[in-house]
Amino acid sequence: MSHGDIALVHGLVGIPSLSRQEGDAVEWLVQRMADRGFVASVDDAGNAVGEIGSGRRHLVLLGHIDTVSGDIPVRIEDGVLVGRGAVDAKGPLAAFICAATEPPPGLRVTVVGAVEEESPTSAGARYRATLPAPDWCVIGEPSGWDGVTIGYKGRLVLRVVLTRAARHGAAPGPTASEAALALWGRFRDAAAARGGVGPERLDCRLEGMTGGPGDGLQERAELLVGYRLPPAIATADLEAEVREIARGLGGEAAVSVTRVAAEEPVRTARTTPVAQAFARAIARAGGQVAFKVKSGTSDMNVLAPAWRCPMIAYGPGDSSYDHTPMERLPLDEYRRSIALLKDVLGALAAIP
Repeated sequence: MSHGDIALVHGLVGIPSLSRQEGDAVEWLVQRMADRGFVASVDDAGNAVGEIGSGRRHLVLLGHIDTVSGDIPVRIEDGVLVGRGAVDAKGPLAAFICAATEPPPGLRVTVVGAVEEESPTSAGARYRATLPAPDWCVIGEPSGWDGVTIGYKGRLVLRVVLTRAARHGAAPGPTASEAALALWGRFRDAAAARGGVGPERLDCRLEGMTGGPGDGLQERAELLVGYRLPPAIATADLEAEVREIARGLGGEAAVSVTRVAAEEPVRTARTTPVAQAFARAIARAGGQVAFKVKSGTSDMNVLAPAWRCPMIAYGPGDSSYDHTPMERLPLDEYRRSIALLKDVLGALAAIP
């Protein structure tokens, strides 16, 4: 791994790029890709895009350039890069660029630094999904150098608002906030009743709650309920179930349910050419591939149903550090991932 490869990931992590505030990082990355020989530009969604190589086969390497909030001083300590976005997902994105800088003959590569992945909009991936599908796609997310992610749970976020006529604080019965908490309990219990474990379990969380006396005429309480859906459950079916539970609340309260965000669950095959190229490259590097299904979501949830091409997610780092105050990326793993990605690009270019 060259000094320039370290400088790329260190410099990218050092530029703040909160979701929907990625402009400075995008412009910087476009220039760095141009310096490496890419035809680089900013597309209509604000993504950083670099194109390199030529040939009839097309590979898209797409990682997101935005991060969640939280200022973590950027530094290298004992061979580990520390900083917001080091793992999720600037490390994987930088590894893509380094690996594709000298592509093998016969392969055209497009690297995308996508915006707004950490926002419900996923605007960067949704824009790319409107373009023609490539032959293969790799999503940049931490999987470990010897891991390949072939699936993600879906996501459904609902805003549930409970309103009723105001009453005196000394009146008997639950407050609007207490009634909302009881309703939340019904959502949680209904999810648990579905059973399942790990990737097959429906996860339900209370992501936020507000409540109070309102305007003096109405009491109001609001729940933000987040679900992680296994492949067997569609977002529309789950939303219908939640609405049915809300309708059964009864009493004098009115309940409204609004969809905030949704992505369907996605699962890809481990037998596709791109998945097998990674498995063989990991074996050649002395590892044993671990195929993974993640409980979160990624831009794969957007692109897989739109492009329907062989697709996996890959990148250096431990995803347990995502969104934490301890976000870090071992540079040795970053190096191994770059070498492995170069091997994969060569293998894909050699496919007849």
